[in-house]
Amino acid sequence: MDESALRQQLVEAARASVRLGLNRGTSGNLSVRLPGGLLVTPTGIPYPQLAPADLVCLDAHGVAAPGQLKPSSEWRFHCDIYAARPQVAAIVHTHSRYASTLACMRRELPAFHYMVAIAGGNSVRCADYATFGSAELSANALVALQDRHACLLANHGAIAVGASLDAALALAEEVEALAGQYCATLALGAPVLLDHAEMARVVVRFESYGRQDFD
Repeated sequence: MDESALRQQLVEAARASVRLGLNRGTSGNLSVRLPGGLLVTPTGIPYPQLAPADLVCLDAHGVAAPGQLKPSSEWRFHCDIYAARPQVAAIVHTHSRYASTLACMRRELPAFHYMVAIAGGNSVRCADYATFGSAELSANALVALQDRHACLLANHGAIAVGASLDAALALAEEVEALAGQYCATLALGAPVLLDHAEMARVVVRFESYGRQDFD
């Protein structure tokens, strides 16, 4: 996909994140990988007003060419995740209601439902707190994302990564749905958690989940 198409796709995904209730106003941020860098949403522009030309192109070190808008304040963790995870092609950061609720309680999303394994393991970890936009936050997110496709950020929100923008956005939506379900179970009492062995089996099953293979 060329850069023009990626710009349009990123704008549509940003607007979808609002429509799906994952972000509001200018909260959250999204990016896609480019050869030698990335495209990221700018700071301070509501997604319904966002145009493809507003997206900011950064090199692998987070340096923007002159004449562009300012990138999201969270540009650093986007750069660092792409550097650490070559298979990641897109990142969606949200401030969604239930994921942020758990993050503000500094609680992970445990194996209360088998679908938690869609994020790559038996939990969606909560990264330690650090100030938004900081190098410390980026480092904490990388730790929480080790062997995972999603994490929470303490007192902040959530991150989902994927091999495509559609995949990352779908995972962000699933994490939010699971967080809502988990909050509901906590209102009723302590949920019964699936054990590590079962979650390991589910993780393997997810490697081919949803694929249609034709001869």
